[in-house]
Amino acid sequence: MSRALNLLAPIALVALLLAAWEAACRLLHVPPYLLPPPSAIVAAGVANAPVLLSSAWNTLSMALLALLCASVFACTLALLVATNETLERTVQPLAVTIQVTPIVAIAPLVVIWAGFEHPERATVILATVVAFFPIFSSALTGFKSADPDLERLFDLYGANRLQRLFHLRLPAAVPFLLVGHKVAGSLAVVGAVVAEFVAGSGRSQGLAWRLIEAQNRLQTAKMFAALAVLAVMGAGLYGLLSAGEKAALHRWRGR
Repeated sequence: MSRALNLLAPIALVALLLAAWEAACRLLHVPPYLLPPPSAIVAAGVANAPVLLSSAWNTLSMALLALLCASVFACTLALLVATNETLERTVQPLAVTIQVTPIVAIAPLVVIWAGFEHPERATVILATVVAFFPIFSSALTGFKSADPDLERLFDLYGANRLQRLFHLRLPAAVPFLLVGHKVAGSLAVVGAVVAEFVAGSGRSQGLAWRLIEAQNRLQTAKMFAALAVLAVMGAGLYGLLSAGEKAALHRWRGR
């Protein structure tokens, strides 16, 4: 009973909010270009479904490619840094600086460097930058989280660096890596959309371009439909990564 209630409660809340939104738009005669009712948004989503789904796939594919690149770069660098304190003190400030710099501030430079005729390259690069730090930070913490008693045990048996890596540091880092990738997955989608806005052109056929296109034509309902697709896509990716994290941790702890 409690499980069904936990499932139905958020659905009921969303349905209530949508009903209030629909009623307010109709009773107050709000102009559709200012705030369309949910029924108009659904109609716009159905009418533009092929275009929106195609654009969503473009955005998602670039976000996934950026997540893969960020994972490779961040894990490799974290592994190198975790074994050398001097290197950690050297790299950490630069990594933090990149993280706290707004993506929209460096996006124009990346667009120029990637070439105006290749906006997809700029999108992947910028999304990679956004997704890099969560993976790097979690990986670095994970690689350094090995049990000190086990460290001393490995010293006692004269384990070499590779043995320490594969039998001690990597197992200790698994939970941290899973969390970092889960956070980075959502940020990669955000980074891809922001990059598309900055690098937006007819060559970039992602959801951000659909938003710009609908805005220029005052098609507010289509904008909300694109936002809904983007929200579902981001939530779906987060849910998949969360499910993968739960399954991986269950198996790992079982071992």
